[in-house]
Amino acid sequence: MATTSCFQVVLPLKTCSLPSSISYSKTIKLKRNTNDNLRIKCFASINARNSSSSSSIPMPPVDPKDPFLSKLASIAAASSDSLLQGSPVTSSDTPPYLDLFESPKLMATPAQVERSVSYNEHRPRTPPPDLPSLLLHGRIVYIGMPLVAAVTELVVAELMYLQWMDPKAPIYIYINSTGTTRDDGESVGMETEGFAIYDSMMQLKNEIHTVAVGAAIGQACLLLAAGSKGHRYMMPHAKAMIQQPRVPSSGLMPASDVLIRAKEAVVNRDVLTELLAKHTGNSIETVANVMKRPFYMDSRRAKEFGVIDKILWQGQEKIMADVMPPEDWDKSAGIKIADPF
Repeated sequence: MATTSCFQVVLPLKTCSLPSSISYSKTIKLKRNTNDNLRIKCFASINARNSSSSSSIPMPPVDPKDPFLSKLASIAAASSDSLLQGSPVTSSDTPPYLDLFESPKLMATPAQVERSVSYNEHRPRTPPPDLPSLLLHGRIVYIGMPLVAAVTELVVAELMYLQWMDPKAPIYIYINSTGTTRDDGESVGMETEGFAIYDSMMQLKNEIHTVAVGAAIGQACLLLAAGSKGHRYMMPHAKAMIQQPRVPSSGLMPASDVLIRAKEAVVNRDVLTELLAKHTGNSIETVANVMKRPFYMDSRRAKEFGVIDKILWQGQEKIMADVMPPEDWDKSAGIKIADPF
């Protein structure tokens, strides 16, 4: 702003301090000539003189409404390459000096970004995986919902994937499911969903380690008992329950369709009874008798019935082994146990 103000008024010859290369006659013509190009030459000469000399030129006040300033700005914009002294020309869509995404002062450098995603300086500087992928990487299949179609699809796909990755490494199935029903007993899935997971488990070459965490009810109890012998576990406060299959409600239907659904439920019950008898070591009659009504089992009773092989006490094995089961307490107290059947 200070350099352009020298053209506000007509400067005397002694104030302009023109270089020796320009004669006095040319200076008089410059004073009377209104050509913008000659004014630019004078402006350049004064700048060169000021840069080489330590003395400064006193500047008069600036009039913002001077039309010459707008014309000078247009000329400067037309020759921006020389005025910017070789600085790169940005595109017309990007204002000059506002390349925010290219400026290291206004945006984190790649090294800073890499440091920001690291939670510990001794850990790999990579983003953490999502939890389902982390469990799958540890060969863990977690069933934490009722056995509906979407859950069955995911579990079967994970089992096939883990066998394809390593057919010799064990697969761990963590079960916390109410089977094909909700906790209040309402049916939410077909019994075939549980049988689909069971058949997939039986086709695998890997060892299947099953762990009950929370609850294993109905078809989920079958999956718990279907693990490899010696590798069926249960948490101390988890529960298991054997119950008959239920038919999901489907609104109004003819009597013939109701009969077909009833026969299908009976067939599913018989299949479930046979499979539970096979994996628990009990007779079909015993399993059928306990299945007449919901048969709840805590971890100790599930081990006695043959659903699991071991309770995960986590360091409390000796303490819990010394505790007598409820039946022994009743027997020592002289209480007769009524036959539930």
